[in-house]
Amino acid sequence: MTSQIDKLSINTIRTLAADVVRKANSGHPGAPMGCAPMAHVLFSRFITTNPANPIWPNRDRFVLSNGHGCALHYILLHLMGYDLTMDDLKAFRQTDSKTPGHPESHLTPGIEVTTGPLGQGFANSVGLAIAQTHLSAVFNKPGFDLFTNHTYVITGDGCLQEGVASEAASLAGHLQLGNLIVLYDDNHVSIDGDTEISFTEDVLKRFEAYGWHTQFIADGDNDLEGITKSIEEAKKIKNKPSLIKIRTTIGIGSKFQGTEKVHGSPLSHDDIVEVKKLYGFDPDKYFYVPEEVYEKYKEFNQKGAHAERQWNELLENYTQQYPHEGAEIKRRFSKKLPENWADHLPRYTPADPALATRKLSENVLNKIADILPELIGGSADLTGSNLTRWKTAVDFQPDSINLGKCSGRYIRYGVREHGMAGIMNGISAYGGLIPFGGSFLNFISYALGSVRLSALSSQREDGPTHQPIETLAGLRALPNILVFRPADGNEVSGAYLAAIENLHRPSVLALSRQNLPQLEGSSVEKTLLGGYVLQEVEGAQITLTGTGSEISIAVEAANRLNQEGIKTRVVSLPSLELFEEQDIEYKRSVFPDGVPVLSIEALATFGWSKYAHASVGMTTFGSSGPYKQIYEKYGFTPENLVEKAKNTIVFYQKHPVPSLINKPL
Repeated sequence: MTSQIDKLSINTIRTLAADVVRKANSGHPGAPMGCAPMAHVLFSRFITTNPANPIWPNRDRFVLSNGHGCALHYILLHLMGYDLTMDDLKAFRQTDSKTPGHPESHLTPGIEVTTGPLGQGFANSVGLAIAQTHLSAVFNKPGFDLFTNHTYVITGDGCLQEGVASEAASLAGHLQLGNLIVLYDDNHVSIDGDTEISFTEDVLKRFEAYGWHTQFIADGDNDLEGITKSIEEAKKIKNKPSLIKIRTTIGIGSKFQGTEKVHGSPLSHDDIVEVKKLYGFDPDKYFYVPEEVYEKYKEFNQKGAHAERQWNELLENYTQQYPHEGAEIKRRFSKKLPENWADHLPRYTPADPALATRKLSENVLNKIADILPELIGGSADLTGSNLTRWKTAVDFQPDSINLGKCSGRYIRYGVREHGMAGIMNGISAYGGLIPFGGSFLNFISYALGSVRLSALSSQREDGPTHQPIETLAGLRALPNILVFRPADGNEVSGAYLAAIENLHRPSVLALSRQNLPQLEGSSVEKTLLGGYVLQEVEGAQITLTGTGSEISIAVEAANRLNQEGIKTRVVSLPSLELFEEQDIEYKRSVFPDGVPVLSIEALATFGWSKYAHASVGMTTFGSSGPYKQIYEKYGFTPENLVEKAKNTIVFYQKHPVPSLINKPL
């Protein structure tokens, strides 16, 4: 039954949320105040976690998908005893604080995923649930239930209007993720006003159609027992994710409660005074937590610490009985890769046949998938085009539908690019797994919200893709992401090596449809440098450079120029990001003074001015047709490159040719 300490705890969260947002003079007080009852129920009665070790593997995961209400999350972490002090709450939304304006996993202990734009946290939670389902199927044994955690989510109207959440919810229903429980804060308010102006669908019926178990709580402001029983019921449902719609009053207690005025603006000082009086708090006390609330939350903390100790003992007993599996769990969650795994990467010589880099990517997957059992992934309904499924792959599917197994590692994402990327972030955040996904590069634009968050939160994922003209420039502009456009088999293997060994950066592999020759001088190891001299010549008059399928064109053009006595060198730049990380002397050796540089890439030339004195690229959208005809139409031929190289040499004979690597900053 609801107790006095429950009421006191909830009202503490409400008044503290008002103070936190008021001091910052920025933020969203309404959702934290309205969600306080359901959040208190979750953390006091259901969520098992240990603040002393926020990353122990079998903790329950909590995701605040409507991340603008993050004051709620920070307050709960503080009460639970995470490394988040009252001073941190007072520094809400301030520079370099642990309490930024949205939950960010790389800044705040206890935050599982970075939930920025609405809907992302929802998609992440599906990934977290997939990871637990898969790992439990792989490692749990009779008497040893090592992976049993649930993923709990609070979400709002905004998240459920975003397409990424719909994509993820649809897949979650198909996959029967019974370990996923979502509490829907149905407060009927968005920034523009009452949701009756734009969002009037029956959400529960929609989720029932997705294959979810649904429930409704009419009084989320007071009915703690109803919330408790609904979560208990959801936990009993093993073959469906659960959505619990909870009707709440946004900004409850404020004179503007139930309106958009408490959504994205701090409560006034006078309003906060009245709120505190309503809930029996001294209006002259700010950032106040009654000692009995701290004591009660300390009990929840101790419960989690005890649960972790029991789990650690279980893992040790498990390891004695199943030494291989136990060692595997410990290896994966310490983020260590199998020894010598990279020895299995394919390597090529010019005698090997020409192949499309997407086929070379498939070759890599076939070589390493069984060596890297933590590798899990699939394609957005483009398996036959992306070549993302390896020979021994088993589909990740509910055991009951006979299309695969929960222990399988190939995920059929369907035509859901954005959902796929958001889910991948959740899989990565869970730990113990390395996700990858496949689509055409043109469609990664659908998923950029999730890709950006992957880079922001330092989650590792891979994405083999196809190519339009402008998208790579946009991806290259993102901080903390590796973009690869490999030219042949060795560079494909090198791209996988870099992507898998980079623990804190996502990677995008842009791969070709057309067959590409294996190049003399290409190297798995040199790919890790981002750029290298593929073809050197003494006394060079020009350097041809580029990426991907255009490198073989540059090599052919260089051969023709050298035959004419025009000394030409070739540089391959499979990853501009990795090249930028090399020291200045190395970069000068790749692009030396006195030698003009001509770049070639069948993409927009944006960004190439950093290295090239002249560029051959796209200034318009492309066309459909056989690739050789298209390359001819747009000038991606040895003949055109020879002509442009000669023109560049003539121009720079009349002007100084400094290396563009030389910069004052």
